[in-house]
Amino acid sequence: MSTLAPLRLLREPWNASEGNQSNATAGAGSAWCQGLDIPNELFLTLGLVSLVENLLVVAAILKNRNLHSPTYYFICCLAVSDMLVSISNLVETFFLLLLEHGLLVVCASVVRHMDNIIDLLICISVVSSLSFLGVIAVDRYITIFYALRYHSIMTLQRAVVTMASVWLASTVSSTVFVNYYRNNAILLCLIGFFLFMLVLMLVLYIHMFALARHHLRSISSQQKQPTVYRSSSLKGAVTLTILLGVFFICWGPFFFHLILIVTCPTNPFCTCFFSYFNLFHILIICNSLIDPLIYAFRSHELRRTLREVMLCSW
Repeated sequence: MSTLAPLRLLREPWNASEGNQSNATAGAGSAWCQGLDIPNELFLTLGLVSLVENLLVVAAILKNRNLHSPTYYFICCLAVSDMLVSISNLVETFFLLLLEHGLLVVCASVVRHMDNIIDLLICISVVSSLSFLGVIAVDRYITIFYALRYHSIMTLQRAVVTMASVWLASTVSSTVFVNYYRNNAILLCLIGFFLFMLVLMLVLYIHMFALARHHLRSISSQQKQPTVYRSSSLKGAVTLTILLGVFFICWGPFFFHLILIVTCPTNPFCTCFFSYFNLFHILIICNSLIDPLIYAFRSHELRRTLREVMLCSW
């Protein structure tokens, strides 16, 4: 067994007595409730690929002046959030491999500190990823429905303030969560934030797809390039919808895990679900790995710049 565990504080329910946990585990002792033994090498490989991909996205956005806009700055921040998952995974896995091969000997207090740091990084990534997905959705909404006023509404100064606010709020809230995770109210706040952001983005996307064509037709009577703009805006909405879907699939099991910790910590079914935490962790890493592929596939400008970055044509 690994000494460290990703999000150790959420792996097992804390609001159940030791006896109840043992009984629940015994009642759920079937083969499919034993969880998955995922090798550390797989975590290391996925983390490295994800880190490289997101670094390329950040480098491409910084390199190409055509991508120096609030929308791509928000995408850059989302990539940084994904990098936090990769970095925390790499640090943990590398630490584990050193321990398993006897190349590193540490005391229990160091292990606890490592756990807390990893937990904090992942929590910051969760909150910031959700926040920036919501910010990007609002930005796309403004682009489509307030196209003529977009640059006056979403100024660079407002974008910088938004990004700084998200990072500050994510860091503070994650620190509170890691320190007071045994309080169900704190956990419910995290779950509520997840559900709120999903509903917000879903409503925005439905409105965009339902009214975008009609709204952009009205713009066509005032501008000479409505068709190109309409195509670009709708393509951006589709991209963000794909991002939302991927995020929900990859993070959904993790948040369902949190809900079960609050609602049924000793139920046999819930205990079985808890045993698959490593799989949920793999899905989280896969989300940070898939996002850059979506950017490169959906954005021609970003895809071209990524190609230049990979060929080192600075």
